[in-house]
Amino acid sequence: MPRDIDPRLLRAFTAVADELHFTRAAARLYVAQQALSRDVRRLEREVGTSLFVRTTRRVALTADGERLLPYARRVLAAHEALTDAFHNPADRPLLVDVGAPVGTAHRVLEAARERLADSCELVARFHGGLAGAAREIVAGRLDVSFGRFAGLEPGVRAGLVQQPVRLEPMAVLLDAGHPLAGRAAVPLDALAGETLYAAAGNPRTTEWTDLAVRLFAGRGVVTAAPFPELDGEREFVRMVRKRGWSVLASTEFIEVPGMVLRPLVDPVPLSPVSLVWRRGLRHPGLDALRETARALAAEGGWLSLPDAPVWLPAEDAAVMGAAM
Repeated sequence: MPRDIDPRLLRAFTAVADELHFTRAAARLYVAQQALSRDVRRLEREVGTSLFVRTTRRVALTADGERLLPYARRVLAAHEALTDAFHNPADRPLLVDVGAPVGTAHRVLEAARERLADSCELVARFHGGLAGAAREIVAGRLDVSFGRFAGLEPGVRAGLVQQPVRLEPMAVLLDAGHPLAGRAAVPLDALAGETLYAAAGNPRTTEWTDLAVRLFAGRGVVTAAPFPELDGEREFVRMVRKRGWSVLASTEFIEVPGMVLRPLVDPVPLSPVSLVWRRGLRHPGLDALRETARALAAEGGWLSLPDAPVWLPAEDAAVMGAAM
């Protein structure tokens, strides 16, 4: 066993061990599949044993691969801790994706900025979608995001940490002339026969589309056909108005001229919002975000279930610590 193993080889090994798929592991690390396979073969030569069983149908860890995995994770964690120990994390801005300049994530960001004053900088990104943000976080191009953690693939979740922030009631965005727009709240059953836009076709928001599909199942509600990613608030508003879409949303949402936002009830569907960051990340900005999120959640009862029938998938309830 060599004493000096390149951490890059261990990252390649752990990514494949998480995904059990070379193509997905390569995409996760943003490297070519050939380069990833080459690094895994080099590590196998260095440790003197096969780490994976590869067939045309599947990839599986060997017994030696299973034995190496916990050691590899500890080495990588120690390597990142060593790197962090010799520079001041506050010297660089923390990159935080909040999706939009309204809503839970944006409120946490603004309150955390007040908490920090000028001690370090939190730089906002407005791309939206935890599925897309998670890939950027794992790759080191983004630090923090918000969204539905249970909607991420297990291999991606393995490289991330989450803190529950809010069980956010969901709503529907309707044209002001829609027959349901005059109601103060819209019962889910009243949406039967409707088609709602839920970002299908946007690879950055697959966790949200999946939540919508689960909510609509058996209720006669149709998810709008896949459409290319709408980049930015202005383009979203333009296309929603042009297409005449009704939109599945949360109760805190951007204003769209000529449209009204109505909460959904009977039951109240909940959108789980977590603060999500890269495993091993240490930064005073992250500490401020976590403390701020806890304070706002306690103050606003964000993690308490409403006094009404609710809808929330079991896996999301488990992630959020919600007793259903």
